[in-house]
Amino acid sequence: MRLTMKWRRREEAMMKALMVASLAVILLFLAGIIFVIVSRGARALSWSMIVQTPKGGYYLGGGGGIANAIVGSLYLTLGASIISVLLSLPIAFALQREYVPRAVANLTRLALDVLWGTPSIVYGAFGFVVMVYLGLRASLLGGIIALSLLMLPIMTRAMEEVIRMIPLQLKEIAYSLGATRIETTLHVVLRQALPGIVTAAMLAFGRGIGDAASILFTAGYTDYIPHSLLDPAASLPLAVFFQIGTPIKEVQDRAYASALILLIVILVVNLFSRFMSLRFSRHNVR
Repeated sequence: MRLTMKWRRREEAMMKALMVASLAVILLFLAGIIFVIVSRGARALSWSMIVQTPKGGYYLGGGGGIANAIVGSLYLTLGASIISVLLSLPIAFALQREYVPRAVANLTRLALDVLWGTPSIVYGAFGFVVMVYLGLRASLLGGIIALSLLMLPIMTRAMEEVIRMIPLQLKEIAYSLGATRIETTLHVVLRQALPGIVTAAMLAFGRGIGDAASILFTAGYTDYIPHSLLDPAASLPLAVFFQIGTPIKEVQDRAYASALILLIVILVVNLFSRFMSLRFSRHNVR
């Protein structure tokens, strides 16, 4: 008995040490990434770089900035987020046992998991093939559609898991009061799941704004801010890619500054997600 207790204590201590070590490694890598980006990008970052578009010879060290990439990334990700929310939320609700058989729900979840694990370059190649077939060129609209395909499974699975965590008793109480399934979904389940739904949307937004492969062939790249859905659009990940590939040190430093801007945007999105989640969860049943 004593040997068993000692072994259990040692096993518990080993697992705690392993968890602490894993956390330390993750934090170390995160700190290293932030340090490299900030140390190299801060010295090249300026207000003109944020508000100006590239001028002649920008990629050879000339003047201008990456306002085209900042605005393009926001256009692409906001458009894709709107489409993904409009599709993901009904799918997530439909996967509940009140609406579809378990076999159909499990098959749908499997399909979404496969789509989640599909490399983003596959979405870009698929979108490019469809655009060529339809006779379309690289455009903001093509990038939004390709990016929404990437974000859809992430958002749907995250929302569905949040909705599944809603206590069953809440639904039963609503049904006992005469509410229909639709009324229960909209007025009870949606309100309780709203903090998690916002977090899921922000999670997919952060994934989408940092992706380059899915929009490389579909959105294209331009030095101008798009004025319509059929214009090509630049993005921050591609701006980093094109600048870091040049042999000119000044342009490489601008690539790190672009990465720093992207990092700040993702940080702001995550902080906003936390704020909205806390705000919407005040009156939730726990």
